[in-house]
Amino acid sequence: MMARLLLKKGCLVPLHHHHNEQVSYVVDGALKFTFPDKEVVVNSGEVLVIPPNVPHKVEALVDTLDFDIFSPPRTDWINKSDQYLREAGGKAKTPRQVG
Repeated sequence: MMARLLLKKGCLVPLHHHHNEQVSYVVDGALKFTFPDKEVVVNSGEVLVIPPNVPHKVEALVDTLDFDIFSPPRTDWINKSDQYLREAGGKAKTPRQVG
């Protein structure tokens, strides 16, 4: 499953984890990934691989275009049960899935 994400500067993805392996490719911009033991900034043209079940949160340091690839596909996104994103509603700047 591939998702194209447009994240505005300051956008926050709350701490979460999932059983899917995640590959994040930052096309343009910069994302700060925070893990329990470290922080990693991924800049334009860089890729980050997140193993299954690793807790992480993300902050867009600038307006960012990102492609996230998940294996297996994110069924919580497909059936819209991804509450860690949906609970923020209008209270926080959350990512928007496009395409």
